[in-house]
This record gives sequence, C-alpha cells and structure tokens, in this order.
Amino acid sequence: MIVSQFEVSQYEDTYTIYELKEPGTSSRVLVCPERGGIVIGCQLHGEELFYLDKATLEHPTANIRGGNPILFPICGHLKNGSYEWAGTRYEMANHGVARTSPWEVISTSTNSEASITLRLQSNKESLSAYPFHYELEFTYALVGGELHTRQHYRNCGQAGSGAMPFYAGFHPYFAIEGSKSIPYDTDATRYVDYNDNVVKPYTGVIDLNNRGASVCLLDAERREIAFPIREGVKVRMRYDDPFKYVVLWSVIDHPFICVEPWMAETGELNRQEELVLLEAGETLSCNLIISRA
Repeated sequence: MIVSQFEVSQYEDTYTIYELKEPGTSSRVLVCPERGGIVIGCQLHGEELFYLDKATLEHPTANIRGGNPILFPICGHLKNGSYEWAGTRYEMANHGVARTSPWEVISTSTNSEASITLRLQSNKESLSAYPFHYELEFTYALVGGELHTRQHYRNCGQAGSGAMPFYAGFHPYFAIEGSKSIPYDTDATRYVDYNDNVVKPYTGVIDLNNRGASVCLLDAERREIAFPIREGVKVRMRYDDPFKYVVLWSVIDHPFICVEPWMAETGELNRQEELVLLEAGETLSCNLIISRA
C-alpha cells in the first residue's frame, strides 16, 4: 500500500479548522476559512512559527491577534477611516474587508502537496465600503517544508466599469523568544518610523522592544527578508514583485513580532500614487512563501 506524503483533514474547534500535514518534514499548517481565510498555525520542520491569541480567534467579531491575517483591499489605515473615489466618500476599517469575512472552501488536495483553495467574493456588505466587484482565490500549499500562499486577485466588474484600485498585504505574527532587537536580512537601506514619521537609515537591526507604532522598510530590491525568532530558528519570507514594502510591528510585553509584506504604504487609497489598478476582467497573481532559513 502506498502511503501519501501529504494529508489534509478537518476538525471542529469553535470553527472548522483545516489541517495540512507533510509528515516527512514534520510540518503542518492550520487554516480557519470562517475567520477571514486565515492561517492560524504554521509548523515547519518541527517548529511552530506563528503566535496566536486564541481568545481573539474564538470571539466572532474581534480582530484576530495572531496567525497571518489577509489584508485587502488596503493595508494599514485610512485618515479618518475614509477615502474618496469617483466623487463619493466611503468608510473602511483598518486593513480592509477580507480579514473579517468568511471564505468559501473550493477544494483540497494531497496530490504532490497538501493544499486548500479558498475563495472570497464581493457582496452587499463589502460593496458599501469598497464599490468594486472582486473575487479572491487563495491556495495555501504545504510542500517541501514551506508554506506557499498563491493569490489571485480578480476584477469581476463589467467591461468599461473602470479599474479596481487596491494594495494587498499580509500581517503574519511570529512567536518570538527574548529581545525584539533583531537583525533583518534585507537590502532595504531606509525605513519610515511611524512613531515620528521620519525616514531613517537602516543599519541592520530594528528594535521593537519599546515601540508603540510600526516601521516600514524602504528601497528593497530583493523581494525577501529573513530574521531569527528564537535560538536556532530563523524565518525566511519570499514574495513577488507587487509587494514593495515590509512593515515591522509589535506590542510591548507581547511575545510576537509582525513582519508584513505590503503592496503600498498605509493610507495609499487617499494618496493614490502607487495603487494597483486592475481593469475589468483582469487578474493579478502573486505568491508568498514562508520557510525556515
């Protein structure tokens, strides 16, 4: 009898949780479609990388603190929580609508990888904050001890309806032990310190021990970043070209750091200088890979 190298199963724990497993690399990924299509656990080569405050997951309206929330159609916040498009003003919460919406499970697979494909479509509620017909299709795939997040962003509007603006991103929480003064392996040369909105030189280390706000790495040409989270455990993230920025954030006295690939800086839907613009019928496809370095 041939035993599959990959496994996909599900169980109930407040919500339906899907478990992707690759026993040969001691790796598993946990996905909760109902709570924003979020990955809540990422064990690679025997080490759990993600932080999760389970109480925020179980509360049906709380912002989940942990895992890897999906940010769409914006990253960060908007001034006064609103923006104007085509002469109409709309209100939108921080990080957009995808992370608070239930996603639909399309399929699972154990053929050459352990994977699950989810879909999110625009609806009456989302259209009140973001007046565009969209479809997001994400596949989480565990293979070779790596987590791939394959993304497809589609403008489902009618021909001639205009371009759909967005800037997507991710908000992974990594469980850390010890100091948050960490060397980040990146070719970024500067960062914006959102504590004082001053651009500063990046000298190899960012200290998040006592920060109340985030920083945004600038000028990176390599679409990857690596960093240690505990002794003997280093994380590497690789991402496609649309993700131009990486935001670093934490909360004082909480054992996590967030290392967040974003397509644009916070507030971009107000500035409208670096928006991704998809015409009706177009699709943007990207990948994010989380691995052990």
